[in-house]
Amino acid sequence: MKKNLQDIVISALEEVKAQDIVSIDVKDITDVMDTMVVASGNSNRQVKSLANNVVVEAKAAGYSLLGVEGEDSGEWVLVDFGDVIIHIMLPTTRVFYDLEKLWSMRPDDPHSQSEYTSAEDSDFADIGD
Repeated sequence: MKKNLQDIVISALEEVKAQDIVSIDVKDITDVMDTMVVASGNSNRQVKSLANNVVVEAKAAGYSLLGVEGEDSGEWVLVDFGDVIIHIMLPTTRVFYDLEKLWSMRPDDPHSQSEYTSAEDSDFADIGD
C-alpha cells in the first residue's frame, strides 16, 4: 500500500527544515485539489531545496508530478501533484499573499465576508442602465 502523499510531503519538508508547515483541507471549496500544503523557507536556496526534496520523496513513493512552477526565482515555488498542491515561499511572500486565510474563507460564512461590497450594493451598479 502506498504511503499517504500528504504525509510524504510534510516529512520531506521537515527533513529540509521548512518552517510553519500548514496543511489545509480544501475538498469542500474546490474540485481542483483536495489538500494544500503551505511552508516557508529562509532563503531562495532553501525554498528550492524544499521543493526539490518534496518532488524526490513523492516520486520515490510512486506519485506522479504534474508540474513545478517558480523554481527560477525561488521566492515562491508551487509543486503540483494533482490532489495535493504545495506552496513553498519566503516568509515575506507568504505574509503578502496570505494563502491560509484566502483558502480558509467560506462563501457562506458571514465572518469570512470581504470588507468590499458586492456590485449590487455599489454606486456603480446602475452604470449602463
